[in-house]
Amino acid sequence: MAASETIRVGFIGAGAICRQRHVPGLRAQPGVELVGVVNSTPESSARAAAEYGIARTYESPEALIASDDIDVVWIGTQPFLHRPYSVAALEAGKHVFCQARMALDYADARLMHDAWARSGRTAMLCPPPHYMRGDRAMRRLLGEGYVGSVFHVNIRHFIEDYVDPNAPVHWRQVASISGVNTMHLGMLFEVVQRWLGTLTSVSATAATHIAERPGAQTNQGAGQTHVERPDSVAVAGTMANGAILAATFCGVGRFGGEPNMVEVYGSEGTIRYLAGLDAPGSGKILIGKRSDPALHEYVIPASEEVGWQAEADFINAVREGKRDPEPSFLDGLHYMEVTDAIFHSVASGRAVPLPLG
Repeated sequence: MAASETIRVGFIGAGAICRQRHVPGLRAQPGVELVGVVNSTPESSARAAAEYGIARTYESPEALIASDDIDVVWIGTQPFLHRPYSVAALEAGKHVFCQARMALDYADARLMHDAWARSGRTAMLCPPPHYMRGDRAMRRLLGEGYVGSVFHVNIRHFIEDYVDPNAPVHWRQVASISGVNTMHLGMLFEVVQRWLGTLTSVSATAATHIAERPGAQTNQGAGQTHVERPDSVAVAGTMANGAILAATFCGVGRFGGEPNMVEVYGSEGTIRYLAGLDAPGSGKILIGKRSDPALHEYVIPASEEVGWQAEADFINAVREGKRDPEPSFLDGLHYMEVTDAIFHSVASGRAVPLPLG
């Protein structure tokens, strides 16, 4: 697509993240027009159009996807709708940007990936901001062999989202909406596999400590409803690089807070990435060689520091004909494969080899 051509964007599901990030990010890109929107109800579509200054609402996602006025379908829905709308949009010749938590499960993610592979179009998933700032620095340090041979990878992610037992069940805790996605598993495995390569097996255990909640957030009706996704997960894995991986995720981690982290231990040194968001100064990298007395902060060079740029990355990829800006649908397929394998392991009580058959 020529640099002078206008890229016309249509939103399916224009909610909070579109308000916070995507609409401002797209408006900052030259030659981008926000053409249309469709939400779950006509009233919600009209409100979004008015708030974002979008001229047209569509009566259905299918109508937006079929429109000749749309070049890019921007999907902001919950995960159970990602596969049908992504596949339909790609088959209609549209470029696709899709929210993270790529799909309900690995099978859905495979269908999305394969539709993208056939399409000749650009597709991208929403990136995780928590390990964004130092991503380039981490790749370079690891690529240069700072830690030597990788021995052990440790992931720690504690959040307080589900501490209150009286809080309504969230849609992310409902299997039919969220699928196998749980807490931040996909995000962390996307990051770790990008830095260190793929896993070759996982073994996992999980628990739902608060098993019943009010059902208001998911239209489950009055009274209590069953929580279908765990709020605590522990994973042990092996990696293709020979390392052992240990990961702990907890959604009821009162006072768990920061530092959530990814740690890489190797024959020559250690790197510890303390999670942040995408603001300048957020997130830190601590490093140390075997001979050092302690870890010390690695100052991320300004030339390598990454801020939020998802919209620019995607629009530039469309203009340049680049089909796989990061995170690509292939990246998503890889993390959905790990997430799915974790749940196979929880259900079976056995280790699950990767890749899945």
